[in-house]
Amino acid sequence: MGPDNDSPELTDADFAKMRPAEEVLPAAVIAAFKAPRGRPKAEAPKVAIKLRLDQAVVDHFKATGPGWQTRINDTLAAAAKAG
Repeated sequence: MGPDNDSPELTDADFAKMRPAEEVLPAAVIAAFKAPRGRPKAEAPKVAIKLRLDQAVVDHFKATGPGWQTRINDTLAAAAKAG
């Protein structure tokens, strides 16, 4: 491609000049790349299942707003505990 190419093909000379990131970037930058991402692992992760519920039950919990699935879980957990 022409000289105005933003991403010219790398040559053997370009590769020879390259160094690992750890040699050229500050330690803080390297640490940021290695930091864990996402939500921390739960001690007791929930299990994804397929559950068929009456439409009225789903409508009732959905009407309570965001977090309705957690509220269904909490209701079932309380019922299981009560026994």
